[in-house]
Amino acid sequence: MARARRLLRENLKLVDVVIELLDARIPVSSRNPQIAAILGHMPRLVVLNKADLADGAVTLRWLEWFSIRGTPAIAVDSTTGKGLGEVPLLVEELSNGKIQALVSRGRRPRSPRCMVVGIPNVGKSLFINALVGRRVTRTGNRPGVTRGQQWIRLARGVELLDTPGVLWPKFDDRQIALKLAVTGAIKEEVFDVEDVAAWLVGWLKEHCPRPLMERYRLEEVPAHGRQVLELIARRRGLLGAGGVPDTGRAAIHLLKEFRAGKLGRVTLDEPCG
Repeated sequence: MARARRLLRENLKLVDVVIELLDARIPVSSRNPQIAAILGHMPRLVVLNKADLADGAVTLRWLEWFSIRGTPAIAVDSTTGKGLGEVPLLVEELSNGKIQALVSRGRRPRSPRCMVVGIPNVGKSLFINALVGRRVTRTGNRPGVTRGQQWIRLARGVELLDTPGVLWPKFDDRQIALKLAVTGAIKEEVFDVEDVAAWLVGWLKEHCPRPLMERYRLEEVPAHGRQVLELIARRRGLLGAGGVPDTGRAAIHLLKEFRAGKLGRVTLDEPCG
């Protein structure tokens, strides 16, 4: 983490604008709490990625939340490309002040320069590939797959510095850690998958139980998440020896379906303050 922060600070000297990529389902939980201190006064564009998986109404409230605080923000779907066309234009606008300052000191005008930063598995590689319109970086659904460094030219002459750009989320808050685990930002090897799935069941029961009930043909949502996992195991035929429900496999199945949007468009973080 120390190396990643050092590399980030070095690369900040090369760009005019930072694109902070967040998961639209967890805009707070997918932020590095030190981002403001790291970036200082550098212009920043917040991009809420995976907007296709988030609650659209809540996403609009998040965009308003950032706007009120003076931070430009847009929502995008890197899979379909929706919203990506605005990114180069906004980077150009945010870069204008610095470039004009350079020109006033006798420097030649140059292309706007930006870089993308975000926590692992927030969709950085897919976002860049969709933004460019061709495959330029490695993609995957596991944290930390991006390696190396290169400059990429975008629309309107904008230049993108493709770097690892890794920022780390806040792990010492249990609620944040659970949301990161649910959305796939943390490797499953480092958490109890049944505990995380049971927490998700509890959250869905409180906030939007209908998709959960319809997906797994539940007449009601039991009080305990583990009971729901047992029911899911039976509904999906995930049984062990003697027909015992395999709640571990059911937990993995539930998380996979949630991440794919099969339980509806859900936002786990609400704007506040």
